[in-house]
Amino acid sequence: METSPIPVVTVQTAPFEDQRPGTNGLRRKTAVFEGKKNYLQNYIQSVLSSIDLRDRQGCTMVVGSDGRYFSRAAIEVIVQMAAANGIGRLVIGHSGLLSTPAVSCIIRKIKAIGGIILTASHNPGGPGGDFGIKFNVANGGPSPDTVMERIYQVSRTLEEYAICPDLRIDLSRLGRQEFDLENKFKPFRVEIVDTVEVYLQMLRNIFDFTAIKSLLTGPDQPKIHIDAMNGVMGPYVRRILCDELGAPANSAVNCVPLEDFGGRPPEPNLTYATSLVESMKGGDFGFGAAFDADGDRYMILGENGFFVNPSDSVAIMGANLSTIPYFRQYGVKGFARSMATSAALDRVAKAMKLALYETPTGWRYFGNLMDSGRCSVCGEESFGTGADTQRGLWELTRYLSILMCVHKSCVHLMIVRFDYEGLDPRAAFYLMRDLEAVISDKAFTSQKFAVGDHMYSVEKADNFEYIDPVDGTVARNQGLRIIFNDASRLVFRMSGSGGGMGTTIRIYAESFERDPERHNRETQVVLGPLIAIALKISNIHERTGRRGPNVIT
Repeated sequence: METSPIPVVTVQTAPFEDQRPGTNGLRRKTAVFEGKKNYLQNYIQSVLSSIDLRDRQGCTMVVGSDGRYFSRAAIEVIVQMAAANGIGRLVIGHSGLLSTPAVSCIIRKIKAIGGIILTASHNPGGPGGDFGIKFNVANGGPSPDTVMERIYQVSRTLEEYAICPDLRIDLSRLGRQEFDLENKFKPFRVEIVDTVEVYLQMLRNIFDFTAIKSLLTGPDQPKIHIDAMNGVMGPYVRRILCDELGAPANSAVNCVPLEDFGGRPPEPNLTYATSLVESMKGGDFGFGAAFDADGDRYMILGENGFFVNPSDSVAIMGANLSTIPYFRQYGVKGFARSMATSAALDRVAKAMKLALYETPTGWRYFGNLMDSGRCSVCGEESFGTGADTQRGLWELTRYLSILMCVHKSCVHLMIVRFDYEGLDPRAAFYLMRDLEAVISDKAFTSQKFAVGDHMYSVEKADNFEYIDPVDGTVARNQGLRIIFNDASRLVFRMSGSGGGMGTTIRIYAESFERDPERHNRETQVVLGPLIAIALKISNIHERTGRRGPNVIT
């Protein structure tokens, strides 16, 4: 029996004033997306309408999620609206699951126009948690500022959206599903793909899987412990690390994606990945790692729970790229790091005689550098590293490649980060404004701070500004920096990655430590004098009523 074409419906709506995407897309409490009428639909229409109509008609897009609560319902709406707006094909992960790195990989492989990722990264899940929508563009990376501004401008004047409310898909069935729509000449196609397979194939082309498997199954195999934190990385860890590379099944824990991530924030740091930290401190494992909800951030721990901070991590990787077949074949072009990431990578770049680019925080700033051939490896302070090939489980595989050849760490440059979360937005704004006024005063650059037997002389202080070397775009007000004459640094930055629950101010203290005897000392003790200066000039405790940070990493 012949079925009738699915109707395309136009629904009247009104704009929302709070749909400007931030560093990581649009994040709000889940209840806002789920309960506020047309909130989800408005933003999806804004994303779709930001794509030129000529490019949008018949194009391919990728859709995935980290499995958090409300993802399946949102994917159904996205499918219905994509069909109504002329998208020709959607590629969606099995059960709606795709890590952010996998979405990026698939976009590039099939030459899609972009991808929608449902995630709030490391923020809590569940009905009382957070929900987010990211839009990655054709190079696989996050939307640049120009695209985010287009999305926001559309959202401000939106009066209607298009949808096919009768269209239903089965996320559990692999393969192609086709639908005839009213007034459409070609069927709308949905392809449900294996969550892991495309990403696995990419890793095989970069790394020597045979050698890594020999390491993990040989007589001197390291005992590893990987925590997927009940996010989307569970299927990847099981399939790649255990099934492909031969690690014992009990090497990986919390590998079943859960809508609330097991009731804990899926944030891979010393505060929230406590079960991994305690397991590593017991001394039974030589290598440990944890991943965030959507798989683009990670934490690495060494023997006895030794914490490899994100800045050291990207520097270690950069210094040992010769262990990876891909880079032996194609070479290394340069490095990039976010401004708040320590200068450890700068020292690696100098030793290797390669260019080093300092960018604002946000993965979108790395995209231009990699696409233009300026950069091979990049990293940021929030536990993320990547390359012109990919990121995600890439980091773990890269570490295993390094372990085959070297047994050293990069701990000469020490850094600590204090996160003050959930601050009153006005209090945070005025604190940063007043602090900028202090460090912008000409007299500040000649100021000296004495703390105990330490003396710090200010060499430079500014509000970081970035000029993209590829297209000349300028990003201003990216964080306050104080650089001392011994290369120590203090950085103050307001974060845009929250879920609508106040503002976060992050303080970074960094110092190069030459004395090997001090490398194993507690980082906060070594950096204590710098931390004292940061607290004194910002008055953050007095101005916020806080007694200390929420998170220390």
